[in-house]
Amino acid sequence: MATPGAATVKDGGNTSCVVLRPDDDTLLILDAGTGIRELGRHLDGLPRDVHILLTHLHLDHIEGLRFFAPLWRADTCLTIWGPASPVRSLRDRIRLILSPPLFPVHLGDVPSQLIFRDAPAEMQLGAARVTSQRVQHPGPTVGYRIEVDDRTLAYLPDHEPALGLDLDEVSSDWVSGIELARGADWLFHDAQYFEEQYPALVGWGHSSVAHAVRVAEHAGAKRLLLFHHDPAHGDTDLERLEGRAQELARDGLDVRLAREGLELSV
Repeated sequence: MATPGAATVKDGGNTSCVVLRPDDDTLLILDAGTGIRELGRHLDGLPRDVHILLTHLHLDHIEGLRFFAPLWRADTCLTIWGPASPVRSLRDRIRLILSPPLFPVHLGDVPSQLIFRDAPAEMQLGAARVTSQRVQHPGPTVGYRIEVDDRTLAYLPDHEPALGLDLDEVSSDWVSGIELARGADWLFHDAQYFEEQYPALVGWGHSSVAHAVRVAEHAGAKRLLLFHHDPAHGDTDLERLEGRAQELARDGLDVRLAREGLELSV
């Protein structure tokens, strides 16, 4: 859940949303947590193609969609991608949060043009080649690999690769999501817990800071961004988390903490 307040002034309290501009005509938005509201307020016009890539449909990754300003403009065309489900279509699952009693407006009354598609294994979105793959997390969940020329970003915000595995003992072939992260310039990875917290939370679908570092090392990623912060962790806790990751990192791995408003060049 979003946690705005005095404890998160430095690092921010919104839930997951990352925006990428692979070229002048394409905008990629990774997840639609509460951060997408602020994004919508500051977008200076929209490019021709706007794509929202959802990793999964837990509320913290879609709850901001209803308050994304372009959604309410008739001239907006949005393609929303997400993991396939054998039970309901992506449109029907999104409809749950865009209809009474959870919301006063029905999905069918939204003025923008919305296109819902299951994320395929590979697709080309403008200059970006996008790969999706199922990863270890409760419910249908995918991670994404975005490649533009020779630059790569991997996005695995909700991920528990250590479920049933010792990441220090197994080969990389056994690690969930490893092909998405292989050789990435930036790996955005779940690092929700300190190591001492994880044993009580096995199966919840998230990683300790040590797991995030080990996945980056297994994958040969160049840089790791610690992502998906625990709502109970304020700025002081997150500084400790970043420091712990840097202590654990080997072989020149560059580790940083995800902060609201952070801009990176890949």
